[in-house]
Amino acid sequence: MIFYVIEGIVRLGHPFRMITPGQYRAARGLLGWTQQDLAKRAGVGVVTVHQLESGISEPRRATLDVIRRAFEMAGVEFIDENGGGVGVRLREPARMRRKK
Repeated sequence: MIFYVIEGIVRLGHPFRMITPGQYRAARGLLGWTQQDLAKRAGVGVVTVHQLESGISEPRRATLDVIRRAFEMAGVEFIDENGGGVGVRLREPARMRRKK
């Protein structure tokens, strides 16, 4: 396990895992968000979202973090390359999870 700190918050996982432009577009699609919706929820400009999704440029790490957090707060999980390719999925809502 890897622990890392961003903005004073300790997190578990891979801090600088690259998310592809396709994963960002897919995440928006799963949520039914427009580029404007994502920009508003992440507190960034629509141009930033467009450039990120098209691969034109890569925003600063802080910008990537706020976009990722907006998606994760909405239930999106980004899936690493695991032999089957990268992906995106929605977490099952907590109230729907079965107790084991």
